Amino acid sequence: MSAHLRYALTGLAGIALVTLGLWPFLGVEGRRGVMAAGAVALSVQVLAFWLLLRFRGHVRGFLVVWAGGTLVRLLVIAGVATIAIRSEAAGTIPMLFALAGFFFGLLLLEPVYFRPRAGETT
Repeated sequence: MSAHLRYALTGLAGIALVTLGLWPFLGVEGRRGVMAAGAVALSVQVLAFWLLLRFRGHVRGFLVVWAGGTLVRLLVIAGVATIAIRSEAAGTIPMLFALAGFFFGLLLLEPVYFRPRAGETT
């Protein structure tokens, strides 16, 4: 199984566990918001991680993808916040906290699956 697929499955399991842990403390709107945040965060993170793996042997490309991924995460949070606040959607606060938390947690998970290949040295 490839590293990005293992990362995606582990991330999905982590998001599911956190969501289940928060479930009793949230209302219906909060639950929907947290689940939406998990879907958005996981899809963005898996794509960013796949690109990191793809460009790992190219220093410039890797740095561009790494910095670009950071910028995309910030823009996603800003975009989701803007849309949710303007639409006055219920559950906005839990969704935004969950989105930022899921991004952070999934980001911390990346080094576990980002191992050097044989022959790669630092």
